[in-house]
Amino acid sequence: MATVTPERLKEVVVELLIGFGAAEDEAPLVADSLVRAEMRGTDTHGLPYLKLLVERVEAGMVSLPTRVSVLKDNGATALLDGGNGIGQVAGWQAMELSVRKAREYGIGLTLVRNTNNLGFLAFYTMHAAELGCVGVTMGNANAAISPWGGAEAFFGTNPLSIAVPGDGEVVALDMSSSVVARGKVRKAQRLGEKIPPGWALDASGMPTDDPGAALKGTLLPIGGPKGYGLALMVDVLAGMLSGAAFGQEIKSFHQLMGPTEVGALTLAIDVEHFMPLGRFRELMKGYVASIRGSRKATGTARIYLPGEIESEKEKLSRERGIELKAASIELVNQLLEKLQSATRL
Repeated sequence: MATVTPERLKEVVVELLIGFGAAEDEAPLVADSLVRAEMRGTDTHGLPYLKLLVERVEAGMVSLPTRVSVLKDNGATALLDGGNGIGQVAGWQAMELSVRKAREYGIGLTLVRNTNNLGFLAFYTMHAAELGCVGVTMGNANAAISPWGGAEAFFGTNPLSIAVPGDGEVVALDMSSSVVARGKVRKAQRLGEKIPPGWALDASGMPTDDPGAALKGTLLPIGGPKGYGLALMVDVLAGMLSGAAFGQEIKSFHQLMGPTEVGALTLAIDVEHFMPLGRFRELMKGYVASIRGSRKATGTARIYLPGEIESEKEKLSRERGIELKAASIELVNQLLEKLQSATRL
């Protein structure tokens, strides 16, 4: 374990990204997404992504630098092609476009096809909320969870994030449609740990605590049939409607099977089109205070808002640095060696 400042880690990640083909203007954005994921304690969306990206670049399954193109642009809506590049670049451009459209029309909706893993989705929705909009982002992924009552992986974990402006801070929900993100199962497998009961079924449809068996089987949808329904709708809206792959057509970013063809949706709602932003922030201030002041269950010391735990970790990381595991440092240094760079963490 070692502590690294966010600024230092970002510098190193930018060097790696440019070294493996990313453009100088896209590398800082992608690095910011990966480093903030580490800062927020969601390291499954952080540095391990670099290894996967490099493998796909070397196999010719990701196109760098990323070239996003506009396929349709009509009033409050748009459709982008991610160019099979880095997902964070396409996702960011989509949300930026959605916010601009929301400023004019009150609402802006941008879909993306032909992209890759977008990282943690609150990266985009929090940005929209900081600009005075309600931000919504969803994306589909390769098959990881079954329809309710099924034993075969069909839908991705198909995450959804919604963020709203608050009084000084945004409130951001970021969740997968499964009981747990698949990255946590992969992490348990890497560390040789078991997974909790209720996370997954093995290939025969039986409950399992073995992460390897879970990855060959299926994760369980959150809330049973409710999570199944959410995964289905995210697949339709982010995948089918955008013209991206959907269902079992999507390829895994973790395996060299070809372009993933992921789809995404970004939506921005300009608060000022409905009420003064200051008034909305005041309402949120009172609302949040009421939630925190509501009666607590026995043994509960504090009621957290969605995303609050991650935001507090991010603040601590800014103040004290990011605690990186030895495996993460080794991964980064191995990639630097591959580039024959003298830089080391």
